[in-house]
Amino acid sequence: MRWKPNTTVATLVYDQERFLLIEEWVQGKLKLNQPAGHLEADESLFTGAKRETLEESGWQVRLTQYLGLYVNQAQIQDQQIIYHRHCFIAVPEQHFPERELDTGIVAAHWLTWDEIQAAERAGRLRSPMVLACCRDFLAGRHYPLEIIQDFRGLA
Repeated sequence: MRWKPNTTVATLVYDQERFLLIEEWVQGKLKLNQPAGHLEADESLFTGAKRETLEESGWQVRLTQYLGLYVNQAQIQDQQIIYHRHCFIAVPEQHFPERELDTGIVAAHWLTWDEIQAAERAGRLRSPMVLACCRDFLAGRHYPLEIIQDFRGLA
């Protein structure tokens, strides 16, 4: 049997010393996460990251750098699921407050690093990848977008 990881895209949006996080229902609990979701068929990593950010937060963003690939294992019902999360650094360009957010999303929040660390201690982050992405960003880790080469001709 062939194993296939779940490819997801996420954006770390940072502005005025605050991170954009979404608050969403996950297995009956409210959790915080970067705007993120599954890559769709015939979609580039770049397009997917921007789409998910708009759908989940109402923010249109411009990708500036690639933060990294984060691999996590999660228990979903009776299955162990492996996620390969491609995280991008982005800057906000335009907010669409009237836009309806994806199902399960309660709100988008701008949180400080201290608030995110407090949320982690309280068990409110969706996965350890949330804190890891923020920590890596604050440590100055990043790569040019050109590190990703998509030969399918997708934007």
